[in-house]
This record gives sequence, structure tokens and C-alpha cells, in this order.
Amino acid sequence: MVLKGGDKGESIPFDAPLYDFNRERGIEYRNCEALAAVFFTTPDVDQILPQGLEPFSDPPQAAIWISRYSFSTLGAYNEEVSLIMVKDMHGERGYYIPYIYVTNDAALAAGREVAGAPKKLADIQIEHKLDFIEGTLERPSGKRLLTLTFKPVERATGAVIDAYFPYPAPLLSVRHVPWVKSPGDGLTQLISWCAELDYHIDPKGERAIWTGPASITYDSPSECDPVHKLKIEELLAAMYFQFDMKLKFREVQKEY
Repeated sequence: MVLKGGDKGESIPFDAPLYDFNRERGIEYRNCEALAAVFFTTPDVDQILPQGLEPFSDPPQAAIWISRYSFSTLGAYNEEVSLIMVKDMHGERGYYIPYIYVTNDAALAAGREVAGAPKKLADIQIEHKLDFIEGTLERPSGKRLLTLTFKPVERATGAVIDAYFPYPAPLLSVRHVPWVKSPGDGLTQLISWCAELDYHIDPKGERAIWTGPASITYDSPSECDPVHKLKIEELLAAMYFQFDMKLKFREVQKEY
């Protein structure tokens, strides 16, 4: 307990916390939609990995995820995530997050403070246009960093989606609290967490996950937000799906 009058929450300010989460149930999401694309990237992506992590495959694989969360225990928001497939400290597959953007301050604070997800605020859209679904990232508004365009053509088999996003999907990020007077009074940790994705089921009991052709463009590269460092060498798969989700937090894998 920090406040003399007693604390009411786990995030600051303690008497009016920006976010709350249940440690057992995690952060919960309902009625969400997402575009995801997986691709081969270039070996120099290793330069933006933290010490202790290595690419999981050769050539390295990466992914982009753009989503709309219509309800969550952090509020409604949109999100863009850039991911690199890695070997974690146990030699197991995980997805390290070098860049992530959201449209909601509670999601930003919870992601940074609890999991170390390097969230920034941005303008993120996912829209249905003609026979396409398009996700975009702008920061600031009008500065288009990324466009993911997808055309749903056929149902994805279970093997395709599970190969790229197993249940639960393992995530990694670096939580960093800067030091004030000496390095010893700061904090830098590799955090392991995960996303439990429950895909929506159609009336026939099949998961409603769609695949089809897609394109990714880095429309206006920015040194301030270098999402373009995940170069697209070859697109492996693209998917659109609707889902519910829980984010849960596993362990500290490394202290720096």
C-alpha cells in the first residue's frame, strides 16, 4: 500500500487508476476482428532483437497484425502490431514485438507497464471497402506508415492458422523503466505473455477464418516509427478473422 488513505487500483494514480486487470483472467476482449499477414523478412531484422533472442527460422519470419477491439476491459480501441518469430530463452517459439500502436490511453499504459509492449498512440483503421478489407497505420494522422490490403477468397484450414498462431499465441517484449541516478535503480526485463484467441464459429461449427491474396506497403517510411525495418521478402499467408481473446502474463525470462 502506497497511499496513506489506501490504494484502489494497481495502476497510477492509485486512487483513480488508468486501467485494472484480473491477474487470473487477464485482459478480456469480445467481438473483435483482425487482419494478419506472415512473411519472410531479411536477416538484418536480428539488429532490432534484444539480447538473448534469435530468429526462429532461416530466413527469419515476421508478421503484421491490424485489429479492431469493439469491447475490452481496457475499453474499445484499434491496434497495429509488428512481430518477429523468435526462439525464447527456453528455445521455444515466440513472437517478439518491436513495434506496436494503439488508439486508447489505457491500452497503451497497461501494455507498457505490465508487459513491456512498446505501445504508442497512432491513427489505426480497419475498413471494409468493395471486396477488400484494408488496415492502415498513420502516425501522426496523415503520415501513412503502413497499408495492409486483403481480399477474402476461401476458408483457412486449421493447419494454416494454427501453424502461425498456436493456442495460446506466445508473445515477448522488453519492459524498461529508465534509471534515475544510476543504472541500478532502473529496470529492464524480457517479459513472456500470451494471447488466447477464440475464433468465432459459424452455424456449421467451423471457424470463420478467411485467406486470400494480400499486399503490404510501407507508404511513407519514418525514422521516428521505423515499422519498415520488417522488410517483406515473401508473403507466406494472410488471414481475416473474428474472435474473442484473453491476454495473460507468464513470466520474466531475463533481467538485463
